[in-house]
Amino acid sequence: MCEVRALLQGRADLSDAAPCLIVIKLSLIRAAKRPIWNAMADIDSAPRRAGNAMPLPNHVALVLQGGGALGSYQAGVIEGLAEVGIEIDWVAGISIGAINSAIVAGNPPARRVERLRAFWDKVTSALPSFPIFPNDHVREWVHDWSAGYVLAAGVPGFFTPRPVPPQFALPGSSAALSYYDTSPLVETLNELVDWELLNTGPVRLSVGAVNVENGNFRYFDTSIERIDARHIMASGALPPGLPPVEIDGSLWWDGGLVSNTPLSHVLENQSEAMLAFQVDLFPAANTPPKTMADVESREKEIRYSSRTRLISDQAMRKRREHEAIRRVLDKLPEALRQDADVAKLAAIAEDKPLNIVQLIHRANAWEGGSRDYEFSARTMAEHWAAGRKAIDEAMSNAQIIAENILTGTSAAFDICPYRAAHQPIVRK
Repeated sequence: MCEVRALLQGRADLSDAAPCLIVIKLSLIRAAKRPIWNAMADIDSAPRRAGNAMPLPNHVALVLQGGGALGSYQAGVIEGLAEVGIEIDWVAGISIGAINSAIVAGNPPARRVERLRAFWDKVTSALPSFPIFPNDHVREWVHDWSAGYVLAAGVPGFFTPRPVPPQFALPGSSAALSYYDTSPLVETLNELVDWELLNTGPVRLSVGAVNVENGNFRYFDTSIERIDARHIMASGALPPGLPPVEIDGSLWWDGGLVSNTPLSHVLENQSEAMLAFQVDLFPAANTPPKTMADVESREKEIRYSSRTRLISDQAMRKRREHEAIRRVLDKLPEALRQDADVAKLAAIAEDKPLNIVQLIHRANAWEGGSRDYEFSARTMAEHWAAGRKAIDEAMSNAQIIAENILTGTSAAFDICPYRAAHQPIVRK
């Protein structure tokens, strides 16, 4: 925190910031119908909150990707945000991100980390940590063995293998549609989530799932409907391992089949100045594979990560286009600005300030294609610690983010603590 305060007070050199910070920075977001020289009045009058690490805009969103066992990285991020006093107003998740999101929205701030810890301790309790020789080959073997154990025995409080293979179950029954039974997750969620608080409390919750019959993707959102354990389980019902979940007569599967990040939903429904923390569990960029195990791992990274960069790039590109439109509108004579078509165009080009901080989990050398179902206590603790470290890296750049919030500037920040770069990289 001393480093953060020094940065905010202008006493630290930004060259000592995080090992890798990629920034897409846009110019001042101006009011659509007003000249550029009047924009600062709008920004200065905008209400803001004060966090411990930086000033906060009206809305702070937490966007959690799917990724199974890797979700403990998100829990570490959530703990880190709580420690620096960044309050979450909206949490959106897919799959394991939906479970973490429900625990956040369904608990008061003082209990969120405790409840997250209870969940992750429970689901990793069958594979406790024990001393091993500190060698990547040994660790890879233990990692693969642990994943194999999960395939055979399931995960406590989450899912258990069916006693009868689905091929021999009654066609059309739930037992015929998956290899595992997720009924233990109902009890776990009911134990850890206050559903009344989740639906009526101050934190908005959105979780994504896909309709099995028509293939349509949708978000269940507490701003328009009540959410319970079924909606959370539907968001994480990844076939063929886990069964579809029935909600109001329709069957739903894991939202990651269509989109593994809810960032687009958050951006499409933004109504105020926003700071969004996008937590990715799979990196889009990595080295070429050298073995078949690498192929499996890399394929999964690309499949589950590629949309995130695309969405954030499109959001920033759209804002650049809107800014160009506003510059042209600022040059129009006053009489022409009153034209109905011009007013409609100005409304389309209006944007609220947006800053996206993207936190990306980077796999260890010994983690392969089974990393998303390796539920061991040792690996969980390491992923949790990596999430905490990611927030430390983000807060070391608090001055840049704070300046954007105070001036109404929009930008996307990619925090990549495991890359070799030592200077901030600007991506325009």
